[in-house]
Amino acid sequence: MPISRRALVTSVLAAGLFPGRQALALSGEPFPVFESDAQDVPIKFRRWTVDYETIEPPGTVVVDTKRRFLFHVLGNGKATRYGVGVGKDGRTWYGAAEIGRKEKWPVWVPTPEHLAEHPEVAKYIHGMPGGKGNPMGARALYLYQGEVDTVIRIHGAIDPRMIGKKTTAGCISLLNIEVIHLYDRVEIGTKAVILPPDV
Repeated sequence: MPISRRALVTSVLAAGLFPGRQALALSGEPFPVFESDAQDVPIKFRRWTVDYETIEPPGTVVVDTKRRFLFHVLGNGKATRYGVGVGKDGRTWYGAAEIGRKEKWPVWVPTPEHLAEHPEVAKYIHGMPGGKGNPMGARALYLYQGEVDTVIRIHGAIDPRMIGKKTTAGCISLLNIEVIHLYDRVEIGTKAVILPPDV
């Protein structure tokens, strides 16, 4: 007697054979990145194409620190909107810059502020290799003003609970799955604008 699709799915679930979170990992990455992480943030902080009126040209990245969104301007009144984590009070840089460097699975070097708050990270003073547990996550976009590194990064977040909150030491963090999406759509030289919270 042929088995129905519904019966087959029910049997697989009952047997515990249904592919779990690991099956949703992106292929081609040296460390696991899960598409399903987006389910761990409030729906408004997930990636959406939205109406967005701006004077900035298509391609520009605009960070709205007040509402905790990053907009990648598409043009024609549209943008891709990502939920982000932003700097804690007093730790957010504002202004216009450009993406001066892009890195996959970047090395993290603790800042003096990190070292003061978390002395245990001193072992990474020469850099923590990219990978699991690295606070820069899967990708980093380095913001520069001319030849000057602002030390502000748009980078991955290893904890989905960071999204939509003031949790960073000043950088802008996105889910790993989202920073990969953005990374693939911006180039060196892309304009980035980080708006102050009163705008």
